[in-house]
Amino acid sequence: MERTAVLVMEMQRGVVGDLTRFPDLVTACRLRDVVPNTAAVLEAARAAGIPVVHCTAAFRADRAGSHTANCPFIVSLLDDPAHMLDGTPAVEVLPELRHPGDLESRRLHGFSPFTGTSLDMTLRSLGVSAVVAVGVSLNLGIPGLALEAVNLGYRVTVVTDAVAGVPEEYARSVLRHTISLLATRTTAAGLVERWKAEADR
Repeated sequence: MERTAVLVMEMQRGVVGDLTRFPDLVTACRLRDVVPNTAAVLEAARAAGIPVVHCTAAFRADRAGSHTANCPFIVSLLDDPAHMLDGTPAVEVLPELRHPGDLESRRLHGFSPFTGTSLDMTLRSLGVSAVVAVGVSLNLGIPGLALEAVNLGYRVTVVTDAVAGVPEEYARSVLRHTISLLATRTTAAGLVERWKAEADR
């Protein structure tokens, strides 16, 4: 029988929370109700015994473990030497999405959660063969997550109202023209209803 895990992509205080440098992304999340929809998915997952893994990003102060000059976006981020430093409040998961039983997979490099981390081994140790993706962003992280997961043999579902990107028109286009080729798409309400129905059988 297929086992599922929820992967929460970069729902961190320094990305979409009170310490963000990305106000446009925060606005996009608000327009789509990403945080409450993600919270609903996570609550339903925990109730159904489905593992939740927060895929987080950080930098060490000395930048060890991170390629910092190979990507224009990262170069621009590190204009602020204190941005997303490991051990600081900015890298914390949004408090309304955290739960003591959740797992975390942190990376120091790149934009997607599998490369250079133990995420794949963690999921396989749990018997997981399908993943549900929520979080940010549709510009980089969510397509990267979906592509890597498919390449590793996982079946992927993306919760369309629990992900965001900027601008909104581009985010919709990514969901339609890229995510649809890699993953099943569903809404938070639809997924929660399905899990509750399965639990009631």
